[in-house]
Amino acid sequence: MISTAKVKQWSLEKGKRILKLLQFGAKTAKVAAPFGDDANPIKDMTAIYAETTVNGEPFVIGYVNTNQVAAVGEKRIFSLKEDGNSSTYIWLKNDKTIEIGGNADNAVRFLPLKTGISATDTAITAELAKIQAAFVTVGGVYAPGTISTDIDGSKIAEIKTL
Repeated sequence: MISTAKVKQWSLEKGKRILKLLQFGAKTAKVAAPFGDDANPIKDMTAIYAETTVNGEPFVIGYVNTNQVAAVGEKRIFSLKEDGNSSTYIWLKNDKTIEIGGNADNAVRFLPLKTGISATDTAITAELAKIQAAFVTVGGVYAPGTISTDIDGSKIAEIKTL
């Protein structure tokens, strides 16, 4: 039988999440989830509780999501604060965009940005050489500095993109 129950507490025992639930009295159940998913529900979420054919081996097989905003064909992975408010998310949208925590700004491609900035540094250096030549022509002295913009520290090596 599959039914719903309210999550009251949770613990980890031997690497398995155990939920204490309220459903016609207090119960405990292990959490079943897709491979690679490790999520800890907030208190009072509605869990989908299922008995198994093994007596005393019930499982929580999911939760009732009360904050659904994804459109057709989209997937959103999110976390909640303990009070139930949104914390952050990754949203795979059906318009081929991905939002990571919001949509107020854009990510950039590091290598083309670095190439563009290096080309700008080279162009500025060339212009400074022209300025130096002009100063020398009129009898002045000007020593151009070296232009080098280092953006290597801004690269996030752990996040890859197209």
